[in-house]
Amino acid sequence: MSSAVPDKNLPALRRKARHYALQALYQWEIAKQSINEIQAQFLVDNDMTHVDTEFFGELLHEIPGNLNDLQEQFEPLLDRKLSDLDPIELTLLRMGVFELAHRIDVPYKVVINEYINLAKRFGATDGHRYINSVLDKVALTTRKIEMAAGRN
Repeated sequence: MSSAVPDKNLPALRRKARHYALQALYQWEIAKQSINEIQAQFLVDNDMTHVDTEFFGELLHEIPGNLNDLQEQFEPLLDRKLSDLDPIELTLLRMGVFELAHRIDVPYKVVINEYINLAKRFGATDGHRYINSVLDKVALTTRKIEMAAGRN
């Protein structure tokens, strides 16, 4: 992201980054294409003017790179096998857990809300409720201090 971009736009830039990262990580999950190829494709095929491209790249590379660690944080909280999750729900959970665990600069309520909204847009009917439930439980351990402080 350019330093010329005002901080007040950061939430909107990150929202777009999450949107594109969800699509890119879904493509990675389904097509098994290389992350670098997918990233290049997204940067060429989409108007990334209003996107935090650094954040997009971080999500795109760090989530596949930490897949086992991320899934270990939410798999025990599921009411079904990991393999039974819809690919969109699986991708959203990986992304949400990544942010909860590794991006403490983003308040946990913002993280959960962002992934609920993505689930409403791209997921199955009522999938957003499932995402909310699992991410709430993950936040209890990853953001214990923040939650105790009552930070919004």
